This record gives sequence, structure tokens and C-alpha cells, in this order.
Amino acid sequence: MSDKAAPLIAGARAAGLAIATAESCTGGMISAAITDVPGSSAVFDRGFVTYSNAAKQAMLGVLTETLQAHGAVSEQVAAEMASGALAHSVADLAVAVTGIAGPGGSEFKPEGRVCFGLARRGADGRIETITETVEFGAIGRDRVRAATRDHALTLLLAALDPRPSAG
Repeated sequence: MSDKAAPLIAGARAAGLAIATAESCTGGMISAAITDVPGSSAVFDRGFVTYSNAAKQAMLGVLTETLQAHGAVSEQVAAEMASGALAHSVADLAVAVTGIAGPGGSEFKPEGRVCFGLARRGADGRIETITETVEFGAIGRDRVRAATRDHALTLLLAALDPRPSAG
């Protein structure tokens, strides 16, 4: 169990927010970490495991054009996955991950690269999405997936705080 999931559940419950996940390279690990916490049903709406491009398109509405132009491992696809998770759920907050856990990769998309999308439904119903790419490096499939899970939970937890970050 991730040590980040329990504070996330407590924070989402206090904020009155529901959560959804859209996962590719983690294959459901983020959803599993959340649902490992007793009481998670109060805030966890659903998780989408969209390992294939066809699943990303059918379940989340990721555009063919986006996949063709940028590839599945891109911030553009992560953004569409996150916003699609909100559009296909009753959640207020969604995280999406797509990456290369390994082994393998290429010169342009190396092993350990993971793109994250975080979408939040505003009070006016509009969806705001942010993205980032993290290079975990060729640390091994299991470690990339675990690091991705933990980073996604950290992003969700940070999104519960409405105050702008100092910096």
C-alpha cells in the first residue's frame, strides 16, 4: 500500500471531491492503491485501464489525430486521458498516466518516461488540465510503475489544496 493514498482519501473526503483514474503503463496500480484504503468508496468513482490505443479512444475519447501526431506517450494524450476520465465519470478530479515502463523504449521515448495529466472540474463545470513529463530513467519496470503510482497520488493530493503553491 502506498503511504500517499490514505491522506488523499481523507483530503478528498474533506473537500467533497470524487476521484477517477486513467491508467496505461500502471495497469490499475493507482486505482488499487486508492481502493486499498478503507473508506475509499466515499471518494473513488472509477478507474479506467486503457493499455491499448483503441481503449484510450473508446473509453476516454482520446483522438486518433492526437495519437498519430504525438504518440501514446505524450503530454497531449495524457491530457486527453485525464479530461476523458472526467467526461466519462462523476468525478471532480482525475489523474492520467501513459509511459514506457520498460524494458525497451527508443531514442525519442526512452524507458522510464511517463507523461501525467491532471484534470479538475471547476465550479462552472469547465475542465482544467495540466500535464507534465517525468523521466524516471531505466530503473526497471517494477520501479518505474511504482514511482508512477506514487507520483500520480502526489499530484492528486496536491490538487486538493486550492491555495497556489509558493515559489
